[in-house]
Amino acid sequence: MELSRRQVDALRGVQRNETAERGAPLKSIATYLRVQPPTALDHLTILEHLGLIERYRGKSRLTPRGRECLVDYLRHHRVAESLFQKAGLDPQETCRAAREIDLALSHKVVERIYEAQGSPAECPHGGAIPAPSSHRSAGSRR
Repeated sequence: MELSRRQVDALRGVQRNETAERGAPLKSIATYLRVQPPTALDHLTILEHLGLIERYRGKSRLTPRGRECLVDYLRHHRVAESLFQKAGLDPQETCRAAREIDLALSHKVVERIYEAQGSPAECPHGGAIPAPSSHRSAGSRR
């Protein structure tokens, strides 16, 4: 599924502001995105229609599909960071450069880059590179 940067950021805003007891309030998501609540609501409405979040009484929660989508985008970002590290960029530069391209990379391209790099376990910042979604759904981890 292809999402815009803002939509991915809105998913992250939901993830960071929801709790086990309740969903994320619109105002918290708007603050996270640095936009007004009506603009945040526009993003959330699209995500709800895509089945990535559920909304109830003004609160938003990630669906299992939404969580999976965030993990996929994290994988794309960290694989791209690893690529830029091999090109000699420092960790801060790798993150900025990866953010410019991570959403444009298909799963197939990410896998080819990942394998060409020798299947790194971590990004330049030490974060684990998640397994591809095909492996996660089968219950195995890399």
